[in-house]
Amino acid sequence: MAGPAWAEEPMAKDFAKDVLPVMQKYCWDCHGDGADKGGLNFDKYTDANAVLADRKIWSGVLFHIDQWTMPPAKKSEQPTAQERDFLTRYLDALLNPVDLKNPDPGRVTIRRLNRVEYNNTMRDLLGVDLRPADDFPEDDTGYGFDNIGDVLSLPPILMERYLIAADRVLTAAIPLPPPAPAKVSFKGDGLSGEGEEDSGGWLLAIEGSCGTEFRAPAGGEYIVRTKVWATQGGSELAKIELQVGGKAVAKSEVSATDSAKPQTVEAKVKLAKGGNPIATRFLNDFYDAKVPDPAKRDRNLWVAAMEVEGPFKVDPVPLNETARRIFEPGKALGETEAGARAVLQQFANRCFRRATLPAEVERLMGIYRMVRGRGEAHPGALRIAMKAIMISPYFLYRMEWQPEAGNPGKIVDLDDFALATRLSYWLWSSTPDDELLSLAFRKQLRPNLAAQVLRLLKDPKARALPENFGGQWLELRTLKVAAPDKERFPGYSPELAQAMRQETEAFFQSILLENRSVLEFLSADYTFLNERLAKFYGIPGVTGEAFRKVQLDAASPRHGILTHASVLTVTSDPTRTSPVKRGKWVLENLLGITPPPPPPNVPALDEGGHGELTGSVRQRLEAHRSKPGCASCHTLMDPIGFGLENFNAIGQWRDKDGNFPVDSAGVLTTGQNFSSARELSQILLTDRRDAFLRTLISRMLTYALGRGTEPYDRLAIDTILARLTKENYSFQSLILGISESLPFQKRRGESPH
Repeated sequence: MAGPAWAEEPMAKDFAKDVLPVMQKYCWDCHGDGADKGGLNFDKYTDANAVLADRKIWSGVLFHIDQWTMPPAKKSEQPTAQERDFLTRYLDALLNPVDLKNPDPGRVTIRRLNRVEYNNTMRDLLGVDLRPADDFPEDDTGYGFDNIGDVLSLPPILMERYLIAADRVLTAAIPLPPPAPAKVSFKGDGLSGEGEEDSGGWLLAIEGSCGTEFRAPAGGEYIVRTKVWATQGGSELAKIELQVGGKAVAKSEVSATDSAKPQTVEAKVKLAKGGNPIATRFLNDFYDAKVPDPAKRDRNLWVAAMEVEGPFKVDPVPLNETARRIFEPGKALGETEAGARAVLQQFANRCFRRATLPAEVERLMGIYRMVRGRGEAHPGALRIAMKAIMISPYFLYRMEWQPEAGNPGKIVDLDDFALATRLSYWLWSSTPDDELLSLAFRKQLRPNLAAQVLRLLKDPKARALPENFGGQWLELRTLKVAAPDKERFPGYSPELAQAMRQETEAFFQSILLENRSVLEFLSADYTFLNERLAKFYGIPGVTGEAFRKVQLDAASPRHGILTHASVLTVTSDPTRTSPVKRGKWVLENLLGITPPPPPPNVPALDEGGHGELTGSVRQRLEAHRSKPGCASCHTLMDPIGFGLENFNAIGQWRDKDGNFPVDSAGVLTTGQNFSSARELSQILLTDRRDAFLRTLISRMLTYALGRGTEPYDRLAIDTILARLTKENYSFQSLILGISESLPFQKRRGESPH
C-alpha cells in the first residue's frame, strides 16, 4: 500500500536546519538560552537523536504544539498554521515512525470472553437466555473497553463460576433424566397459613386453610396427600378440601378423632416443574356452648401432615431448536460411541470456533466412556463431556493460532476460523454462527468477507454493536451509577435514565441499519423518543412507551449525540453541570485527545449554596482556572464544556444557571469561536472533522481488535479514513474498511520483553 505524503515529507527535512530555527523563534524566550520555565529547557536538543533520547518530553511538546496550547495564547508572536502543521508532522514522524514497506499489523493477546460475550455465546450455542455471567465478577477495562486481552484476567472465583454456569446452562438446554419417585412430607412449622401449630399438628379452629409450596423436580403426575383428624361437634362430620394451586382436587369428611391415627385424603394430580402451592382447607367449623353433650360443642380440624409423592409419569421436555441441532449428528447412530463422537465433535467445533483436533475428540470420548462405565446413561455421559468442553480454555479464551509465535518478524494472515471469530465477537458480541464456520471450514470466508459483514450487520444480533461498543465509547453504561441530586432534579428516575440510554442506542442503531453517514452522530436533526423522554425535552406529539423516530424542529437546540440527555447526564456532577467533564468527554471520545492530568493539590471548585451565590458555574470555573497550574488543563476542556452549558445536569434546556444567565460562547485553543452547542458541533463537523473521524476509526478498531491502537496503526487508520471520505462517510464503509484492514486481517509474532 502506498504511504500518505505526511509519512515521507517531514523526514526529508533536517532537525538542525529546518526545525530548530522555528522552535528558537517561538519557544526560546521561555525554554532556551538558559531559560527553563516549567522546568523545561531546549538548549541541549541540537539534533534528532537528542530529541529521540527524550521521547516522553517531546511527545508532550508535540501535544501542546498540535493543540495550540503552546506558545501561550497571551504571547503576541505565534506560529502560523503552516508552521504548526510542519512541526507536528515532523515530530510525529520522528517520534512515531511507520515502516511503509513492512507495515506492522500488531499482535492481540489471547483474551477470555467477557461477561456480555459469555452470555450471548451461551444463548447462541444452546438456545437459553439465563445470563449466567451476570453472577461473574465485573470485567476490567482498558482503552475504554471491556474486551481488551491485556486486562481480562481469570481470578479463581471466576473459574468456580464457570463450573456453576456450565451446569445451569446445560440443565436448562438439555433436561436431566426424570428423577425416581420420592415422597416429601411437610408437618409442623413446615406448614403455614390460618390457624396455628399445635401438639397434634396444625390446628384450624375456624374455617380456613394451611399448606405449603412444593417444588416439583419435573412436570408430571404426582399424588398429593393430607393426613387429618378432628374433634366432632354438631350433627355432622368435619369436612375438608384438598387444594393444589388454589383449586380443589379432592373433598372428604373426616371421621378420624385420634391424633395417632389420622385419616388420609389424597388425589392424583398433574404438577408443573417448579413451585406448586398445596393446601388443606377446613370447610365447616362449628361451635355451640349450649349443646348438652360437651364432646359435641366444638368442631376443629388438625392437619397432621401433608405429603407429595412422585413423579410417576414425567412430561417429556422437548429440546429447543438449538439443542436439537446439537444432537442431530448422532441421531442416526443412536446411543452408541459413534453417536457420542459425532455429537461431541460438532459441539466442540462450535465451542472452540474451529476444527477440533482428533486428539481433542479422543480426550472427550475418554470422559464419555469413563462416565458410562460408572453407570450413567448416554445423555448424562454426553452432558459431562460437554461440560468439559465449556470449561476448556479453548472455549473460554479466543485463541489465534500462528506459526513462529515468538518471532516478531513473522507476519501471517489470520486463518479463516480466527477471522470468523473476530467478525462475530466484534459485530455480535457472540460466537460465529453455522454460516461463518461453514465458510471457514471450506476456506471461503475471505472471498466472501464483504457479503458476510453486511449479513452480520443486518442480523438482529448486531444490536450488540450500539449496546456494547456505543455503550462504552459514549460512556452510556455510566448511567447505571449516575446519581443526580434528588432535591435539585426531582424528575430524574431510573425509568428516565433508561429512556435516555435507549434514545442514544436507537439513534446509533438507525445509523447502522440505514447505513447513514457517521457524521450524523454530530449533525443529526432527528432523534428517537418515547412519551416520557419527549415530555422531558419539551417536544409535543409523542405518546406511548415505544420509541420512534422524531424529526426535530429547525429551531431545536438538540442536534446529534452532544445534546442527548444520556451524554449530558454522565458528564455532570450530582448537583450541577461540569464543563470540565463535558469538555474532557468531547476531547477524549470525539477528538482522540487526552488532556494532561491536573497538578496535585489544586483546590476544587466552590460547591453548594455558597458557590452559587458567587456566580454561575462558568464564572466560578473561570476564577478557578486563573489560579497557578490550572490554566494549562482547563484551556483545552472548558471552552467545549461552556458550549453545552444551556443544558443542565440531566440534559434539560435552561436559560439561567441559578440567578445568572447562561453564557455558552467559547473559543477553542485552535482559534474557532462559537456561541452555542449547535455551532460547536458545526466546528467539529468542519474544522475538526478529520480528528473526529480518526477518533471514531481508532475507537472502533480498538474494540474490533481487543487491543489499543499504536502508532504503527496510523497507516490503516488513514486508509480507512480515505475510504470513508470517498464513500460519503457511510457506516458500512467504516465497518468494511476495518474488516479489510491490515491489523484486522493479519498478526505478527510476539516481541521479546
